[in-house]
Amino acid sequence: MSRIVRIHEYGDASVLRIEDVAVPAPAADEVQIAVKAIGINRAEVMFRNHAYLQEAEFPSRLGYEAAGTVVTVGADVTGFAEGEAVSVIPPLDIARWGTYGEVANVPARLVVKHPAALSFEEAAAVWMQYVTAWGALVEQAKLGEGDFVIVTAASSSVGLAAFQIARMVGATVIATTRTGAKRQALIDAGAHHVVATEEEDLVARVMEITDGQGARVVLDPVGGPSFEPLTQSMARGGILLEYGALSGEPTPFPLFSVLGKSLTLKGYLYSEIVSDDAALDRAKAFIVAGLESGALKPRIARTFPLDAIQDAHRFLESNDQIGKVVVTV
Repeated sequence: MSRIVRIHEYGDASVLRIEDVAVPAPAADEVQIAVKAIGINRAEVMFRNHAYLQEAEFPSRLGYEAAGTVVTVGADVTGFAEGEAVSVIPPLDIARWGTYGEVANVPARLVVKHPAALSFEEAAAVWMQYVTAWGALVEQAKLGEGDFVIVTAASSSVGLAAFQIARMVGATVIATTRTGAKRQALIDAGAHHVVATEEEDLVARVMEITDGQGARVVLDPVGGPSFEPLTQSMARGGILLEYGALSGEPTPFPLFSVLGKSLTLKGYLYSEIVSDDAALDRAKAFIVAGLESGALKPRIARTFPLDAIQDAHRFLESNDQIGKVVVTV
């Protein structure tokens, strides 16, 4: 029996229960790992709250990210040995391959031998943020030398990852935040410029920074009323990648900006990369190289023990922290 986090109903953090569960042997194409650390994501909070793309079948596991050591492998799996340190790229099913607990079975194609210099806590905080940001910025927007990119919700783990990836390819980062309270922290985290949208005019500041050209790329998980000024801040022929709906308010379609600037607006999910073997291999190669060189360095906001999994979820929901929340097992 292993200690596994499950939910038996939707609700607030109190529905997260640690239970003794018999974890089956891995399937033929799976790896079983002994979990040492878990990365906590807003997607799991949304799943728990019944606000996610996937429905639960109770009792349900949950969890997208983890790092640990190989326990055993399925019959068709090669290349992994017992005891090896590995981390997990988020799979396509948050419940079937849930990582919250002492033991997890995960698809072998999503298991990575991360650089040895990473701690288990750091390795558990890598893949959701870097695959999401890489897929949007590099794979789809073709971000490169000389480009300007606007990153909203900049203090999130994906936002911080976007800073680092943009710098790797020679782009200039314009981070947005509501007030100036986090300005220096975001600069320290890698942003070239920070715009406090409640204190400054976003369009005017971006045009000033870009010498009137606008930003070619926007990475946004917010939507809502900020959508229109973002498009007004873009360069002709630019692309906006929308990967969330944090606002909760209606998102107006910015018709005149889209027409006048020939903009591309694209909904984007990290699963577009995870479900494509060739794209996934490119993502792994880029991210591992960045981790090895130190250009990519996950930032951890706070750690909690497994017994405090409810507190970890509450902290993530109630704090606009800079970096990732991690649970140690």
